[in-house]
Amino acid sequence: MQFFLQGLTMGLAYVAPIGMQNLFVINAALTSSRRRALLTALIVLFFDATLSISCFYGVGALMDRYEWLQALILCIGSLIVMSIGVNLIRSRQDEIAQSGQRMPLGKTISKACVVTWFNPQAILDGTMMLGAFHVTLSMSQATPFMAGVVSASFLWFFGLTFFISLYSHKFNTKALRIVNVVCGAVIAFYGAKLFWNFLQLMGWV
Repeated sequence: MQFFLQGLTMGLAYVAPIGMQNLFVINAALTSSRRRALLTALIVLFFDATLSISCFYGVGALMDRYEWLQALILCIGSLIVMSIGVNLIRSRQDEIAQSGQRMPLGKTISKACVVTWFNPQAILDGTMMLGAFHVTLSMSQATPFMAGVVSASFLWFFGLTFFISLYSHKFNTKALRIVNVVCGAVIAFYGAKLFWNFLQLMGWV
C-alpha cells in the first residue's frame, strides 16, 4: 500500500500540469454528451497510462540517445499540435454545439494520441520523474507503484470530465466559442514552441 500511495501522489503531480491533455478533455466535456466525454477521457487515460509506463521503463532515454528520433517527434508533433489549435480557433458557433457527437471515434483517438505521445516535453519529464523512481524500486515494489500512477490518471481525467460536464449546461454556444478560442490559442502556441525547439535542435536558429 505504501508504494501504491507513493505512485498515486506522484501520478497526480505528473498528470495535472500536462496542459494539452487537460485542455483536450475539458473541451470534450464542454462540447460533447457526458457519455462521449467519458469515452474521450478513457481514450486519453489509455494513452497517458501507456506513456507513463513507457517513461517508467525508459522510452525517454531513447530520445536522449537518438537525436534524429527526438527531431522527428518534435517536427511532426509540433505541426499536428498547431493544426489542432488552429482548427479549434476557426470553429464556428454553429459547429460547436454538436462537435462532440460528430467527431468520428477514430479522429478522437488520433487527437488523444497526438496530445499525449507527440509531446516530447511530457516524455522527457515523465522519464525524469518516473524513471528516477524506477531505479530505486525492486520489481515487487514497481508494480504497486505503477498501479498508483495509473490510478492517479484515472481519478484525474474522469474526475475532471465529470466535474466539467456537470456544469457544461451553463455554457451557451457563444461561451463555448470563447473556450475553443482560448484552448486553441494555448494549444497552437504550445505547438509553435515545440516547432521552435525543433529548429533549435537542428541548429537552424
